[in-house]
Parts: sequence; structure tokens; C-alpha cells
Amino acid sequence: QVQLVESGGGLVQAGGSLRLSCTASRRTFTTYAIGWFRQAPGKEREFVAAITWNGGLAYYSDSVKGRFTISRDNPKNTVYLQMNTLKPEDTAVYYCAAGQYGSSPRDYNYWGQGTQVTVSS
Repeated sequence: QVQLVESGGGLVQAGGSLRLSCTASRRTFTTYAIGWFRQAPGKEREFVAAITWNGGLAYYSDSVKGRFTISRDNPKNTVYLQMNTLKPEDTAVYYCAAGQYGSSPRDYNYWGQGTQVTVSS
């Protein structure tokens, strides 16, 4: 079992930046790929970014490519999502998840509780 805790969300103006963190409770975290997803009110959960267990590969949804960067620090059991040039449409609850490297929620077994990101226009 891996417990994940997201932090770093908040309210920011359009064009601003936030860095989300996803911290795990166990060192076995380092054997999992980590994905970030988001869910806006009334919408399905949407893939944002994913990174392999060693940080060697990462990929992004088209909607965030070039603006968001995913990275991980395994000694700290933490994955980051640096979000730049934020837009109002980025407003959502952001979740991190541990599992296999992929873009589907079904690829991931463990989920955090989420952190709210609100981008004002």
C-alpha cells in the first residue's frame, strides 16, 4: 500500500505559476510510475502528465505540453508538477497516482486526495 499526499495548490492569476508536490509514505514509491490527473467540476478525470519510476521518461497531455513539467526526487519520495503560464481552464482538483506508466486512470493503483488549483482570469 502506498499513501500519496498532494500539496501546493491554491489560487493564482492567469499567467502565474504553481508547483504541486506529491509525497509518498513508503520507499516502494520509487518502483512506481507517477501520473498527475485533474478533474474540473462536471468533467471526467483528465490525464495531465506521467513520469517513469526513475524519471527517465515523461510525457504530457497536449493541453499542458510546454507549460507544465513533471519531475521526481526519489530520495525524498516526492514527485513535482511545475505549472507555468497557467490559464483559467487549468482550474481543477489535481491528483497524483502511483502505478504503471500510462495516461489512463486504470493504469494507476494508488491515488492521493487531491489539491485544488484555481486560476483566475
